[in-house]
Amino acid sequence: MNSQQDTIYAAATDKISDFQFDNRVAGVFNDMIRRSVPGYAQIISTIGDFADRYVTPKSNIYDLGSSLGSATLSIRRQIEQRQCRIIAVDNSESMIERCQENLSAYVSDTEVELICGDIRDIDITNASMVVLNFTLQFLPVHDRDELIAKIYQGLLPGGILVISEKLRFEDNVIQTLLDEQHLDFKRANGYSELEISQKRSALENVMRPDSLSMHQQRFTENGFSHSTVWFQCFNFASMVAIK
Repeated sequence: MNSQQDTIYAAATDKISDFQFDNRVAGVFNDMIRRSVPGYAQIISTIGDFADRYVTPKSNIYDLGSSLGSATLSIRRQIEQRQCRIIAVDNSESMIERCQENLSAYVSDTEVELICGDIRDIDITNASMVVLNFTLQFLPVHDRDELIAKIYQGLLPGGILVISEKLRFEDNVIQTLLDEQHLDFKRANGYSELEISQKRSALENVMRPDSLSMHQQRFTENGFSHSTVWFQCFNFASMVAIK
């Protein structure tokens, strides 16, 4: 899954538009995510490991906000011969097109249904696994509870939800510390101060992270029996919730 180098915010501009998963972003997404999200490769690899452990034969797996299909591919590699179906959903046509190209490069007996649409409109049924990999944070806050409730209802007993998110912290000292660590991570990966500043402005009205306690409360209130953070680096975390 090759991509071009991310230079979207390298040139100064007077007006910063809200961030969109458009054709420009889709073309550089692999580079962008590698240089922006610490531990992303580990998260993707472990999603596949969770699939090996939790996906049951003849069930459905949902990758909600599938982007270029990294999580879908990681899952598919681990569940051969289980007669399962993966439903990968993204509302960006550009992402779906590139996801199809990436999936076509690998032979598999596991069907993948690609849907260009709103994840809030997708019916969740007969699911042994649902993935929200840096997706929930882009939904309006008032829609998040309803989506998690729908996922819980559509999961089979023992089914797993994997959700990765950027976190906000109620302790301002911790928030500042981890924000600075993340900025250092981006600088170390070659992003300039201008790129960092302009991308932050673009995301300001689009991505609204929750606190860890809010995620945990949402899991509990919607019926999940078990949940935990399994990975965290700076202000990025991946969680599992088990029905």
